[in-house]
Amino acid sequence: MSVEVDALLQEANESIEAAQNYRSELQQRLHGLNQARKQVRGSSSQAREALRRHFAELQAVATRLLTERLTTLLAEVDAIEAESVSPLDDCQSLIEHGVGQADELLREGEAALRCGLGEKEDKLGSFTKKAMHIQLDSLPEVPALVDVPCVSAQLDDSLLGLLRERVSRHGSVSSHPPVQIEELQERPGGILVRWCKVDEDFAAADYRLQHRRSGTGGSQYEDSYIGRDCEFLVLHLDPHIEYLFRVCARGDGRTEWSPWSIPQTGYTTLVPHEWCPGTEGYILSSRRNIALRNDSSQSRCPVLYSNAPTYYCGQTLTFKISAAGQIDRRDSLGVCVDNESEAESLQRDQAVCISTNGAVFVNGKEMTNQLPAITVGSAVTFDMEVVNLFPISNNNLSEGGNFKLRVTIGSGNREVVFDWLVDQAVDSLFFGCSFVHSGWKVLVY
Repeated sequence: MSVEVDALLQEANESIEAAQNYRSELQQRLHGLNQARKQVRGSSSQAREALRRHFAELQAVATRLLTERLTTLLAEVDAIEAESVSPLDDCQSLIEHGVGQADELLREGEAALRCGLGEKEDKLGSFTKKAMHIQLDSLPEVPALVDVPCVSAQLDDSLLGLLRERVSRHGSVSSHPPVQIEELQERPGGILVRWCKVDEDFAAADYRLQHRRSGTGGSQYEDSYIGRDCEFLVLHLDPHIEYLFRVCARGDGRTEWSPWSIPQTGYTTLVPHEWCPGTEGYILSSRRNIALRNDSSQSRCPVLYSNAPTYYCGQTLTFKISAAGQIDRRDSLGVCVDNESEAESLQRDQAVCISTNGAVFVNGKEMTNQLPAITVGSAVTFDMEVVNLFPISNNNLSEGGNFKLRVTIGSGNREVVFDWLVDQAVDSLFFGCSFVHSGWKVLVY
């Protein structure tokens, strides 16, 4: 009986545990459902507000522009009217003056005809002289109707049709943005953001990436990248701080940007790569991620190392050349196990590097494979992964090491892949550079 009870108890406990897990899963799905509903309602409210605000602004601007245009045209009518009526008013004044003189002459003439014989001669003489003085055969010229303005307004009715057509196509409402963030990958002092199109019918000409700190600190989104690529490394981010990222696209031949993607949250736990300060012959930027070789010395080629061994296998280390000096085969960019202070180049044991002429060195030995020479704009990348560990024994110590790393060095459109044997197991590595001549400027990330 006890065995049956124990079996029932075990079955009951398993059922209770299964029910708890089931409830937990349902609660998580309920939370996700609430988040989805919140997104739909929140985005719908924002879309309504954006539409109302935009069309209210359009109405205000359209009313102002139409009022300004009406005022301009009415002013033109007023100017034409004033300019045309003024000479007509002058002519009218002249004619009215002549009519007044003619009326007065008529009255005198009629009075002279009615007067007695004794005064008739004097009256008629005075009337005749006055009539000759007025020049009754001289009449002012009145312009014909075809010679004076006939003001009219020309209004193109096609504007209404064009406006109706443009307004009917102005604006759009979409349920999903055409581009979404696909991946956030932490890098030292930054995050690599990758995005992709989710609307295959959308022909994107450019993408726009923005980021800001997460939380309620009031920070605004700022542009990180605008271009045709579908990934970008956002640098100068503080470790262990969450950031929000969003992306949009601009259609081919369009000026407006698409709706923003759903913001994604990401953060990096990796401290940014920094050059070691105080190295002779180098000037560093304020963030210590840019180094400038400023002192040319043929006798000594100092190595500038990283401030700490911050490069880990599985990451991509990039050197970006923003200024170049004279090429020398002793120059080097690369990764090393230690920061040997007496070394004059990374072309030594326990280091892999590339020279500015494109030669690749492994533990001080030059490989037969060669990469393109380094110039302004070059980006040299190092990728490493652990291949295997060798057991330490007297048999393999002479073979060069007990720890194998597979190294990929890329420059331009080419890359070199090889195995690097080091004599000790390492979980982090230094990086460094050395240049014989001044003028070289290197950004590391």
